[in-house]
Amino acid sequence: MNNLKLLPGMLVFAEVAMQGSFTEAASKLNMSKSAVSQHIKRLEAHIGQQLLSRNTRGMSLTESGKKLLARSELLQDQVNLALQEINSVQETPSGTIAITIPHSLERDIAVPALKQLCIEFPLIRPRIVVSDEAQDLISEKLDIAIYGGNLKDSNYRALPIGSAREIICASPRFVSQQNTIKTMKDLQSLKWLQTPWQSNKIILHNDDLLTQQQSIDVAFFAQSNTLPTTIEMLSHDMGVALIPEFSVQDLLANGQLVRILPEYQGQLWPFYFVHRFQGDKPIHITRFYQLIKHFFSKAVSG
Repeated sequence: MNNLKLLPGMLVFAEVAMQGSFTEAASKLNMSKSAVSQHIKRLEAHIGQQLLSRNTRGMSLTESGKKLLARSELLQDQVNLALQEINSVQETPSGTIAITIPHSLERDIAVPALKQLCIEFPLIRPRIVVSDEAQDLISEKLDIAIYGGNLKDSNYRALPIGSAREIICASPRFVSQQNTIKTMKDLQSLKWLQTPWQSNKIILHNDDLLTQQQSIDVAFFAQSNTLPTTIEMLSHDMGVALIPEFSVQDLLANGQLVRILPEYQGQLWPFYFVHRFQGDKPIHITRFYQLIKHFFSKAVSG
């Protein structure tokens, strides 16, 4: 099989999968809907696997489709960057790239993004500072800061990554030891674990009414300066906490943690890619931003 012939079909397939629609993908690719459909049919015929399941409610990815998407959805960015690099007078990026990231983005977002970045630009050398405290780029000699929360005024450039909600979590054992947790008032008597960014006032929204908020005053039982430690304390039945949902999705899935009052959520936190480059960014910085956005979207969507 000549796999090179499959590349156009893989790019078309990735666009269809991400748009969830042949029509939307055709518009994005400036192609006819029938041409898009033909690319998908030829791709499925070549690999001998069905990639998309079509039904009256729309379409969904098969298991084979999900595996192929994981490999092909970054191709378009790579093609665009390859052409940009060829047309650029810049030399191949090399040397140290210094980055600070919060703990919540370390495992599932920043490290996978850095791995791919180093594959595409093998001469760069990452230097990583993991901290939930805000770091100044100039004084700490950093190129990039991944920042969660409302930005302060500065001369740095900030690009949006996405937003993530907070949820109330505890271990099943901790929940079973409580008399009842049915209302917001019941939350006040619990042992709360404090993350670095929280005050004594917990802000909650009803999932269906994000514009309306309620607040409760809590006395924190324990606090930590890192999110991983807070999550470990949750897992060891030490209390309840309001934490970013994507940081504990695996623990929720395997039952180590459970949501409390799932009809409520905390704040929706924005995340930003902050850099100190003026004018056009170096190509590897542009690529790192694309990769961070990609893996953040995958983590938040679950």
